[in-house]
Amino acid sequence: MRRAERLFRLVQELRRRPIARAQDLAAVLEVSERTIYRDIAHLQASGLPIEGEAGVGYMLRPGFDLPPMTFTHDQLDALALWLAFVTNAGDPGLAHAAAEVRAKLEAALPDSPSRPLADAPFLSMNAQSGPEGQVLRHAIRERRVVRFDYRDGVGAQTQRRVRPLLFWSFPAGFMLSGWCEMRRDFRSFRLDRMTALDVTDTPFDITPDTSAKAFLARETKRCDL
Repeated sequence: MRRAERLFRLVQELRRRPIARAQDLAAVLEVSERTIYRDIAHLQASGLPIEGEAGVGYMLRPGFDLPPMTFTHDQLDALALWLAFVTNAGDPGLAHAAAEVRAKLEAALPDSPSRPLADAPFLSMNAQSGPEGQVLRHAIRERRVVRFDYRDGVGAQTQRRVRPLLFWSFPAGFMLSGWCEMRRDFRSFRLDRMTALDVTDTPFDITPDTSAKAFLARETKRCDL
C-alpha cells in the first residue's frame, strides 16, 4: 500500500472511532505500530486536529470534515442499497471498502435525526460471490488470463482460458464476462458452474475489439433487436 493511500485510510479510521489505539490501527492497515506513530506525527504536523499520545489512543477533533453533501431521499436509498449489496457480496476487500465509503458519506452528510445509510432497511438478497469473486476482481484489475473448468447448462465440461473483463451479478448469482481464447469471442460464465479457478501469469492487452466497452456495445445491440 502506498503511503498516500495509507494516510488517507488512517484518517478514515480515525473518523470512524471515538478513540483509536495504535495497535488497532496497525492491525487494520497491516503495518507496524511504529509506522502508525510516524504517520500520526506526520498528519499532526500537516495541521490535522489529532489529539492523543502513544499508549493511550488518538482521536480526530470535530470540525475536520468533508463539506456537507446534498442528496435526495431516493439518492440516499440508492446509496444504501448498493452499499448493503457490496457488504453482503462475500468479498472481504470490497466489504471493508463499503464500510469506509459509508462512514465517509455519513460524516459528510448534514446532521439528521435519522441516519439512512447506517440504518437503511435494505438487504442484499443475492448469493455471495465468495473468495472466487475476489480472485476474479483482482484478475480483471491486473489483466491476467484466468483458467477454469466449466460445466454448461446441459452438463458438458470444457476447460477455458478467458481474458476477464466484467464481474457482475444477476438474480441467481454472479457472472464473469470476457474474451474466451477457445471460442475467440466474448462469452459469459456463471460463477457457480466454474471449478478449478486459477489466475495465470499470462498478461493480456485490451484492444478496441476485445474490450469491455465492445462487449457491452454488442450486448446492448442484441437487446435492441
